[in-house]
Amino acid sequence: MPSNPFRHLRPPQGWRPEAWRGAVGRRLAPVGGRASAWRDWVVANDPVYGSFRRPGQAETIAASVTLALVLAIVLFLALFDWNWLRGPIGRWASAEYDREIALRGDVDVKLFSWTPSVVVQDLRFGGPAWARDRDTVTAERIEASVRLRTLLAGRIEMPLLAITRPRAVLIVTEDGRRSWDLNPDRPDDGEGLKLPPINRLIIEDGRLSLDEQGRDITLEAQLTAREATGATEGETGFLLTGDGTIEGSPLTLRIEGGPFINIRRDRPYAFKATVEGARSQLIADGSITRPFDLGQFQATLSLRGQDLNDLYNLTRIALPNTPPYRLAGTLTRDDRIWTFADFDGRVGASDLSGDVRVEGGERLNVRADLRSRRLDLDDLIAILGGSTRTNDAGTETTTVSSGGAPGRLLPDASLQVDRLRTMDGQLTYRAVSVKANDLDVRQVRLGAVLEAGILDLDPVSFAFNRGELNGTARINATRDRPYSAIDFRLAGYPLESIIPARNGVAPLTGRALGRARLEGPGASIHDFAAASRGSISLVVPQGQMRTAFAELLGVNASAGLLRLLRGDESQSTIRCGVADFDVANGVARARTLVIDTDVVLASGSGTINLGTEQMDLKIDGESKRPRLLRLWTPILIRGPLTGPSVGIDTGSTVAQAGLTGLLAAVVAPVAALFAFVEPGLAEDANCGSLIASAR
Repeated sequence: MPSNPFRHLRPPQGWRPEAWRGAVGRRLAPVGGRASAWRDWVVANDPVYGSFRRPGQAETIAASVTLALVLAIVLFLALFDWNWLRGPIGRWASAEYDREIALRGDVDVKLFSWTPSVVVQDLRFGGPAWARDRDTVTAERIEASVRLRTLLAGRIEMPLLAITRPRAVLIVTEDGRRSWDLNPDRPDDGEGLKLPPINRLIIEDGRLSLDEQGRDITLEAQLTAREATGATEGETGFLLTGDGTIEGSPLTLRIEGGPFINIRRDRPYAFKATVEGARSQLIADGSITRPFDLGQFQATLSLRGQDLNDLYNLTRIALPNTPPYRLAGTLTRDDRIWTFADFDGRVGASDLSGDVRVEGGERLNVRADLRSRRLDLDDLIAILGGSTRTNDAGTETTTVSSGGAPGRLLPDASLQVDRLRTMDGQLTYRAVSVKANDLDVRQVRLGAVLEAGILDLDPVSFAFNRGELNGTARINATRDRPYSAIDFRLAGYPLESIIPARNGVAPLTGRALGRARLEGPGASIHDFAAASRGSISLVVPQGQMRTAFAELLGVNASAGLLRLLRGDESQSTIRCGVADFDVANGVARARTLVIDTDVVLASGSGTINLGTEQMDLKIDGESKRPRLLRLWTPILIRGPLTGPSVGIDTGSTVAQAGLTGLLAAVVAPVAALFAFVEPGLAEDANCGSLIASAR
């Protein structure tokens, strides 16, 4: 016999079994007494117990009838032909779901098993009233079984689901009606499809057709799910492949997963999905956290394409126009909450990283926190509707056009207001640094809130090497023609950044202050400007100007031209410069236009048509010092905003030359010069009042 493995154990010294049993007995005695008292009461008073102990004739008859009824039910179920219920079930389901539902083949049910099963032949699940011509689902054969033990515990677990030659036709109308929705009045909660665990899923020769009319998507897909039949069988598991179109361009889809063998709820199910279309490619490689619960999964998502705006038809998320992009991050779904976290990549020649959170439902809610370590300012041109080109290495973006008509500056790309109405959201963006640019922008900060079709941009901030531009904008997209309002302030912007230096000397220096307050309708920036009203002002409190240019503001031929010809780099003080315009119907009319230097006081008038983008300004200058040669003619600034021409009023010059000829003939040659003598009577402008009046 084997030796006792516990032979080395000994009870503690002084331990007595009799005493231990006595102590336990004393502790359990009250419990046992109560149990005995309850048992005695039941025996003496409970009629049910008494009838079982001493059954009478009535009890015997009741027990016999019950047993016979149970046996009859069991026998009935064992011999019952379930095909008799095909008609009643089909009529009830058709009336309940307002579509034709029919079990057209044999129905075989096996109840007396630990895994009850049902086999249905030739199932037809018709379309709703608005799509009667196409059945939503048909199947040649369906076999399903459930595990009885878990079913009695309140959970459904399916050891087997096998479907032969299923055909599914999914239709989504432009107004959002779905052909497979059995309860169309119920609001969309955004949660994913949840199925019970299926240990073995077999789908043979499945076909799926998708017609989503609102996004102009069509797809024809093949669906299989099977297990290997031998050691050489390589294709196992789930596979969905499809081809179609999206807005007329090719669309391909491929989703694959592992075999459905011994699937468990606590074991993630791996999958890989690839979607290519709309000039975009999406690749997700991850796992479903709980198999058959499509509302819970996590994957590594890689995105690449020509324009983020193209993703709208695939994701229903309104995104801005961009240059080509490539991004990668972690995609997670938690029922109605989607997150694209810790993503990184490039958009055009700029890096982009951050987090995006999308809450699903009937109306999407998007929150994005984005940042760039180094921004290429040309990449922002695409957002405004401009055309850009990024090199193959993704290191440089150049602007091909501003997005306006040929010769125009303002973009005329229309805002897609219908997309803004479908979602709400909040955005923050910051560019820590900006690639060297002509405007000398160093940092960018943007914020946006979209709610109920109204987009608020706050802040819109550009920090320059010196100075900054800050502002807000509101776009009301609830109208067929959007209505916008902007308010931008320019503070301390250096004039030398506008007019580049020549020969190492800037012709104009100083700090500019400005403000633009405009509002009006328009689907594009150009249309908005062409119909806007409000005010535009620019103020230079003080600065420096090359004396030659200052002299030429008064068209002083004797001083200004000679200084320019000699290359004179001397400076004159700008006491103030004020340009204040009233804007109505897209035409900015000069209210105040003054440039006051220590040698010339120049004032102007005229208009800038924001619709045609044409300037028509006239500047008259008066010298503050006597000059020998002076042309009494205004300076004209005319032409397009992209390249205005600067000249003089030739009519005035000719008239003045005629007077000179008359004096030369009648009086004396010296008197001919009097017509060009400037007495120098101009006084200093009241700069404080002018600046205060500018808005």
